[in-house]
Amino acid sequence: MLEIFAYGFMQKAFITGIVIAVACSLLGVFLVLRRYALIGDGLAHISFGGVATGMLFNYMPFASALLFAILGALGILKLKEKTLIHSDTAIAIISYTSLGLGIFIATIAGGFNVDLLSYLFGSILAIQTSEVVLSVALALIVIAVITLYYHDLFYMAFDEESAKTSGIKTGTLNSLLVILTAITVVSSMRVVGLLLSSALIVLPAASALQYNTSFKKTLLLSAAISVSSVTAGLLMAYYYDYAVSGTIILINTGLFLTSLIINRARNGRPLFS
Repeated sequence: MLEIFAYGFMQKAFITGIVIAVACSLLGVFLVLRRYALIGDGLAHISFGGVATGMLFNYMPFASALLFAILGALGILKLKEKTLIHSDTAIAIISYTSLGLGIFIATIAGGFNVDLLSYLFGSILAIQTSEVVLSVALALIVIAVITLYYHDLFYMAFDEESAKTSGIKTGTLNSLLVILTAITVVSSMRVVGLLLSSALIVLPAASALQYNTSFKKTLLLSAAISVSSVTAGLLMAYYYDYAVSGTIILINTGLFLTSLIINRARNGRPLFS
């Protein structure tokens, strides 16, 4: 079992995967409660435009994806605030525009090559040391900011109007939340890929919320579910040669279904009613 850690690429995969899993799961609880679950998916589409642009100009796809994601996140908020468009429509407009731009640029650059596909589907076992450092640093920033603004985010997650009247700057916090989501999506694209990065944010949180426990315990449970799925996914990829990203998400889905069944059983309700 321990021989797996004798390989440098597995050490980097576990370090990156676990830290990012914690960041995704903690942020996911706030997003699910705020009904912002789909913003991660939208920002993943936006990030693809950044990856394609970076590869076209031979400039750090990771950095360009992060720039696109942050600008796109702020753009979604502004579009929602300045118009009568609902948040889901704003996400769709900006995300699909960026996705179309990414496809257009990829076509100019010669199509979808292996490097571009690795950003879409993840390639944690081939992650470079510089990408490990950057991904882990971004994930730690997310964790630190959530810890710093925990009480304000907690209050806003359940009652934004009351939080606003009590003096909490909800507009600033909303901006912070979407920026953190942008950072999390980009930092996790090497683990599960842009196409599945939102799932790593939403599924552990949705699973943890099924247990109806205290908020802090829900955060810890979400983190435990996320770390377990990433760890199990990496082990199965190593021993059985499965695709890492797909395996991690399928394990998460299985854990969610298990949580749902337990919740229904505890409340004396059938699974389908």
